[in-house]
Amino acid sequence: MNFPTTSDTAAVPQTEEHWHTLNEEQTTELLQSDRDRGLRAELVDQRQQYFGTNELKESGGRSALTILWDQFTNIMLIMLIAVAIVSAILDWRQNNFPQDAIAIFSIVILNGILGYFQESRAEKALAALKRLSSPQVRVIRDGVTQEIEAKELVPGDIMLLEAGVQIAADGRLLETRNLQIAESTLTGEATAVTKDATAILSENASLGDRLNLVFQGTEVVQGRARAIVTKIGMETEIGRIASMIQGVSSEPTPLQQRMTQLGNVLVSGSMSLVALVVVVGVVRSGWSAFAELLEISLSMAVAVVPEGLPAVVTVTLAIGTQKMIRRHALIRKLPAVETLGSVTTICSDKTGTLTQNKMVVQKVYTGSYHFSVTGEGYEPSGTFYCQNNNEIETETEVQKLCLACVLCNDALLQHSRNIAEKTTDWTILGDPTEGALLTLAGKTGLFKEDIQDKMPRQEEFPFDSERKRMSVIVTDDRERQGTLEQNNESPYLMFTKGSTELVLERCDRILIQEDTPLINDSQRQEILDTNDHLASIGLRVLGFAYKPLTEIPRTGTENTSEQNLVWLGLVGMLDAPRIEVESAVQKCKRAGIRPVMITGDHPLTAMAIAAKLDITGLSDSSVTGQELEAMSTEELERVVEQVSVYARVAPEHKLRIVKALQKRGEFVAMTGDGVNDAPALKQADIGIAMGITGTDVSKEASDMILLDDNFATIVAATEEGRVVYDNIRRFIKYILGSNIGEVLTIAAAPLLGLGGVPLSPLQILWMNLVTDGLPALALALEPAEPNVMSRTPYNPKESIFARGLGWYMVRIGIIFALITIVLMVWSYNYSRVDGNPARWKTMVFTTLCLAQMGHALAVRSDTRLTIEMNPFSNLYVLGAITLTTVLQLLLIYVAPLRNFFSTHLLSPTELAICFGFSLLMFVWIEMEKLFQRWFLSRNKH
Repeated sequence: MNFPTTSDTAAVPQTEEHWHTLNEEQTTELLQSDRDRGLRAELVDQRQQYFGTNELKESGGRSALTILWDQFTNIMLIMLIAVAIVSAILDWRQNNFPQDAIAIFSIVILNGILGYFQESRAEKALAALKRLSSPQVRVIRDGVTQEIEAKELVPGDIMLLEAGVQIAADGRLLETRNLQIAESTLTGEATAVTKDATAILSENASLGDRLNLVFQGTEVVQGRARAIVTKIGMETEIGRIASMIQGVSSEPTPLQQRMTQLGNVLVSGSMSLVALVVVVGVVRSGWSAFAELLEISLSMAVAVVPEGLPAVVTVTLAIGTQKMIRRHALIRKLPAVETLGSVTTICSDKTGTLTQNKMVVQKVYTGSYHFSVTGEGYEPSGTFYCQNNNEIETETEVQKLCLACVLCNDALLQHSRNIAEKTTDWTILGDPTEGALLTLAGKTGLFKEDIQDKMPRQEEFPFDSERKRMSVIVTDDRERQGTLEQNNESPYLMFTKGSTELVLERCDRILIQEDTPLINDSQRQEILDTNDHLASIGLRVLGFAYKPLTEIPRTGTENTSEQNLVWLGLVGMLDAPRIEVESAVQKCKRAGIRPVMITGDHPLTAMAIAAKLDITGLSDSSVTGQELEAMSTEELERVVEQVSVYARVAPEHKLRIVKALQKRGEFVAMTGDGVNDAPALKQADIGIAMGITGTDVSKEASDMILLDDNFATIVAATEEGRVVYDNIRRFIKYILGSNIGEVLTIAAAPLLGLGGVPLSPLQILWMNLVTDGLPALALALEPAEPNVMSRTPYNPKESIFARGLGWYMVRIGIIFALITIVLMVWSYNYSRVDGNPARWKTMVFTTLCLAQMGHALAVRSDTRLTIEMNPFSNLYVLGAITLTTVLQLLLIYVAPLRNFFSTHLLSPTELAICFGFSLLMFVWIEMEKLFQRWFLSRNKH
């Protein structure tokens, strides 16, 4: 925050970026405030004028009107508008009803509206950020406590905080009373942070470790506090994130880029052909034929534009979203459906996405025994196995350790009956680590609800970051034999848990069976070695101890009370990988997609999980957030393609990783759930938010939401994206092959000296919308090819005409035209002899439409013959072909439709000839497949 220094505004203090390095008095002095009286009224007025309001500012985006206007700047729609205007003028001059112009304008308007609704879903990430700020806040000004609107806050204001309050600005704490703040929206940390106003921290302390600061958008869950405002509006941490979100520009998706390229090629090709036809026609027939040539040019312009394509693409993407919802992926932005198919790298969080987000105890070490524990999730069923793999009864040492797990615990283990599946669902309320300890105790038959009434808690020493342990004091009033010491002199017990090293250093004895001998150096070293081994294989390790007490210690005496403890043992737990993720990772690798793990967890834990899932090998190296911070952008770009695990990473590092991968040509999908993840989600080619644990801000910045927070769902959605892209290419081949045929047929008529235009603009619109549109929609539902996830991703920058699609369209278009031109010449001469010279146009129209039906059947596969495919694998194609054929016949044999579309009655013989010629298209494509097989087998030999 920049403060002015001129004398006339000297009442406003200088800037100070590192408020966490100052004590309370220094902060108050710099901000010229008073912890008891707050700011003076004149200072408040000055600062409000200088700093403005405490609000997030929105940078100007496109208005709704601009988005709508942009839809009509598409080159194909511009050409159609021009065609409609010219057509309307020609009809007006000839006193005809402008039905062609009306039809064309209707299509233009519909396409524009369709595009508008697809694009007008503006980003709501900033609105979600604004919701994180409380509308009202209690402050002290001029010695008076008052409630003001949050937007009126200025630096130097004294805020009063209590449980349930949403913090309205960034600030430095002046005093705290048992203050805990939930900062998960900002840092991603699930547990509330205990704050300390007296702490003075180093300059490079991370955001989550700044225990003497509070941040806008976070929530007080416990205690009370007084804080001085240091930053407001866009200068806060939330404001910084808002700036980053607004600073990320939206790039066109691969599909949007390809559609733009397609439009440019079609329009430029059409204009060239129109110019050629007009020039040749004028040279041959003079300017007297210009009006007829203009009509032909209009028909060619309408023919080249695939009017139904935008609607077919949109419907295809919408169908893809429905399929993805069934696979637990919610698509927020329609083009993302196809974009998923181009992903080359998936950057995934570890906790809850790759893992179950359920800590499970796997190892238990006591004074005499080393156990492995079986079981999954929070269900308290499983078995203890000794090191020699013989199943044994749980011993007293384990029972005592599990008693400590239950009593030194603030979580709750809950169960509910799943009637549908006839199972019991076990969940925890509270910290997952503590839930794992309750589950472990439950496997020995100890449950919290049975014990806590008999051994009520009398006092506790909460966990803090310096001691790295917590202790509880309970009354031991049970009649138990052979358990923890109990006599008249020791009515209380203290249980301690925490860091193995820091709990062990407070112990002078160890529990061995029923005895508590002094602990020796070799036993200490063995415990520390075991702790290091478990940590090296990725387990989170906690140590446990206890101590009999004759009286309840006073609050604040933890350092003296936590002495002379009896060592009980240690437990190692792991957030186990999701069962389905390992196969999903293998599927990724077969598909040429590189999975990358990004986590805030310890590097050893991250590497252990990554190795177990085959994301990386144990011998490979990871990059920590600290190492990443020290790297330049160029250094990160050099290593980013080799690193598959990032550990101890803060959410803001994700943006750098995404940009580095994109700079290396990768197409990146990135997961996130916190507010700090929003810029990275928006920068990624596919931003993926968590549906269960994600914040509103992350969801609004994303393209897709995982409804089950599962990595396997990302892979399933990627597969669906590939299927959608394959089907889009399939129906583009289908639609544009016929469009090229139409253009060439229309262009040939004047060049061959045939009288009139073979197809009117209205008939061409019918072909492009109905004859092409309905089968194209059916082709969009074609099931996946067998190898869809056994090949590398196609280059997202590849042309729409890549891999032979352009050559296919030209080749098939020429064949379409040749077949139709032969029929056109024959029918033109036949009609003149027969005395109905206009009937040849209806035969051309019908043949082109029916030929597309055979094309739709054949284009379903590039290699397999139609008779080799299951005709019932896509019933929609058969239905669309049947319906379209019937509709085409109605245009010929139903009088009102015949008059509207300017067709003529055809005799059965003429109709049979149309069917015969159209069948040649199907035969040609099938023969191409046979030739391709022969050619490939010949080259093999």
